[in-house]
Amino acid sequence: MIRVGIVGYGYWGPNLARAVSETEAFGLAMIADMSAAARERAGRRHPGVTLTADWRELIADPDVDAVIVATPVHTHFEIARAALKAGKHVLVEKPMTDSPVTSSILVEEAARRSLVLMVDHTFVYTGAVRTISNLIAQGELGEVYYYDSTRVNLGLFQRDVNVIWDLAVHDFAIMDHLLKADPIAVSASGACFVPNSPENMAHLSVFFDDGSMAHLNVNWLAPVKIRQTLIGGSRRMVIYDDMQTSEKVKIYDRGVLPSDPAAPSYEHLVSYRIGDMSAPAISSKEALLTEFEEFARCIQTGAAPLTDGQCGLRVVEMLSAATRSMTLRGHPIELTAERLAS
Repeated sequence: MIRVGIVGYGYWGPNLARAVSETEAFGLAMIADMSAAARERAGRRHPGVTLTADWRELIADPDVDAVIVATPVHTHFEIARAALKAGKHVLVEKPMTDSPVTSSILVEEAARRSLVLMVDHTFVYTGAVRTISNLIAQGELGEVYYYDSTRVNLGLFQRDVNVIWDLAVHDFAIMDHLLKADPIAVSASGACFVPNSPENMAHLSVFFDDGSMAHLNVNWLAPVKIRQTLIGGSRRMVIYDDMQTSEKVKIYDRGVLPSDPAAPSYEHLVSYRIGDMSAPAISSKEALLTEFEEFARCIQTGAAPLTDGQCGLRVVEMLSAATRSMTLRGHPIELTAERLAS
């Protein structure tokens, strides 16, 4: 059995601890949190698990085989690197770190020690995203033209990261998984309307090397919660609405077909294809359990996780570029140049 220690038992930590307990290959060995109240909650829910206020004690424990880091973003690097140096496999909450430089160091450290480094990009493991991934891989959508996402709600306001790092990080991870094209530039504009807080709304554009584009709308100041993504392809289009309890993914056999370019009027330049809509059956299995089974499998076999350190690094590079673009009022930041600068 793989003995797991969790650092951080705040907002997301209880979900992680529950998922560890429900994963057959894992055993929950220890939980570390500076808050006495958090440790008390953890003790009630997981009796028999060792509790500590010092994450260093958890990492030093020889009975802990893998460490899950669920602390504020600015602490990820220090804790994850210490765990890797201690010979522990690591799963770190999203985003992996707060800069491409520190993310690169973690990737190199894990590779040097032949350890699994995985990032908790949970949406990649949802039944909906896995279904869309299969559709794209099988050519059902044809050539992907665009990815358009709205991810808005009222709160939760973060203190240490802006809305891009909090919400757009999900779409960056999903795009990294779904799209074959490589992102080459990011443009972002944003604003802060709440004093003494990071930017709480932003609009982003991502440019890919095959000419496709992505547009993201992220916002902590929306009156309703919306989680909707539209993916347009040359053959079919998909609407992914995560707020739906059923039919989260709908496939539309619709599009535009070019006509004879020599036609005399605009009306003859295009024709519209209006076909059926279908909603495929989607697995209802909890994404976190799927993700943890992947983590366990990779520890046991040495395989690379779906959301490995390289994936985490690519996402952090896009987040960093978007934040820099936002300070320049939307000036596009080339990812190659950003990578060289880091």
